[in-house]
Amino acid sequence: RVDWLILPILIFGFSTLTLNRSNIGFSLNNGFLQDVGITQNDFNVGQQLLSAGIVIFEIPSNMILYRIGPAIWIGFQIIAWSLVGTLQAFQSGLGAFIATRLLLGICESGFIPAGLYLMTNWYKTFETGKRFSIYFAGSMAAAALGGLIAFGVVGNLDGRGGLSGWRWLFIIEGLMAFCSGVVFIVFFPKSPTDPVSIFGWRYFDERESQILRQRIIIDDPTKGIRVDNNVTWEELRRLTNWRLLPHVITTIAAISPAQGLGTYSPSLVAGMGFSNLSAIAMMTVPPWILLIGNLTCGFMSDKLKSRGPVVLVALIYRITRFCLLAVGNFFTTSWRTYHLPAVASLVVCFTGVDPVHGSWLSMNCLSEAERSVTMAIHIMGANVAGIVGAQIFRSDDSPPFYPRGWTVILSLVATAVAATLVSNLQYLILNRTGRRPEGSKWKL
Repeated sequence: RVDWLILPILIFGFSTLTLNRSNIGFSLNNGFLQDVGITQNDFNVGQQLLSAGIVIFEIPSNMILYRIGPAIWIGFQIIAWSLVGTLQAFQSGLGAFIATRLLLGICESGFIPAGLYLMTNWYKTFETGKRFSIYFAGSMAAAALGGLIAFGVVGNLDGRGGLSGWRWLFIIEGLMAFCSGVVFIVFFPKSPTDPVSIFGWRYFDERESQILRQRIIIDDPTKGIRVDNNVTWEELRRLTNWRLLPHVITTIAAISPAQGLGTYSPSLVAGMGFSNLSAIAMMTVPPWILLIGNLTCGFMSDKLKSRGPVVLVALIYRITRFCLLAVGNFFTTSWRTYHLPAVASLVVCFTGVDPVHGSWLSMNCLSEAERSVTMAIHIMGANVAGIVGAQIFRSDDSPPFYPRGWTVILSLVATAVAATLVSNLQYLILNRTGRRPEGSKWKL
């Protein structure tokens, strides 16, 4: 019952976030740069500001969530980004583009870590990996559907009402986000101890609520430590400990390539000789592969009761795929005969890392408030990756093959492998030299 209550509402919100954040990549194939009057490098700066807005407001957003509860704050956020996302359809000029991307980032800040934090409140430790993966799988399904929606909208509404297809795309997906915000406010429960929505919908009786809370506290006593809604300076100070640093490096280095490829993948495919509409349609396939791989990694990590080794193996596999792209006279061999299959195999290795890594990080937090802010820092790292990833593919780097960009990607993944190895080793060493303050082991 918890799965059917919590996950669909969170996934609906995450899906609309994904649509509103990624639709700009499809708009590049429909004359977005020319219509707005900006260059490719201007576009990259706008993408960086989107991520910067998220990074700056990520922790404040989660501290507000911790104080006033999820239904009001997250519902407000979704409605706010739906309005910004819709109004993007009417932008013109560099100033409007920069402003709307920054505002969209500010409004979206906090949603993803808030979802992760909420799941840790409703599920036991070794139930979170699978649920985190399902949560991110919803986003990947939205990315796939986003390609289909973009194909249909651009192909059928371009020019209707005097608006370009990409403008209709922003309007339609912005209105979808508004609907998800209303659903969140009306139906999402306050907490496991008070499973009632702010409109009075009760989902569990008193006995069931007590069982829900007790099973979580028995599994992880730190989740029952806090009884107030304040984050203390001591909990914030813990976030400066050295254990967190390799996790943040892994997040930034592992996700930066995906951020760059996610935005430019339709353009990269079009550069292989396909039409713009065909490139948009082809981009509906990779998210389904990612979805399956993501769920597989999440289920495996719960089954094996292990997170760190799963993340490490996934990253090692990823770097082998990038090496495959780098050999065999990469920039002269035909994309269709060699590198298109290589890129297709590369899609598989973008699975599993982020949700499983987030679950691993949450398991090693020492209190509920620390977990809330740590999840925010984890997603901040992912959005710092967006700042890095936005500049991987530049107009002065020999489009459409971008040799410098692919070299940067390979270096970033190698860094992620090294940082993940350090994270695994640090917990092994800590378990041999001393346990957590409450006596339990640090979790791998």
